[in-house]
Amino acid sequence: MADITDIKSIMYTEKSLSLQEEGVIVVQTTPRMTKNGLKEVFKEFFGINPLRVNSMRVNGKVKRFKGIEGKRADLKKFYVKLPEDAKIESLAV
Repeated sequence: MADITDIKSIMYTEKSLSLQEEGVIVVQTTPRMTKNGLKEVFKEFFGINPLRVNSMRVNGKVKRFKGIEGKRADLKKFYVKLPEDAKIESLAV
């Protein structure tokens, strides 16, 4: 039951930009997203069948502001390997 709204952002860091040259994009999602769900989203909305999907769960940090504790949101990062001929127009850097 994955949806395009579960994808929060595409990450643009030094590491992710070097991975994009190799055909791997880094996607930040909600923690409920699964590998198969992300594959379905890529097939349905982008028309691309990913070759490989690796996931990593990132727990939110506990931060303090003026003595009040808060917690950043948890998230999941996915490393998605795309076929060589596949391009996503919205990812053009």
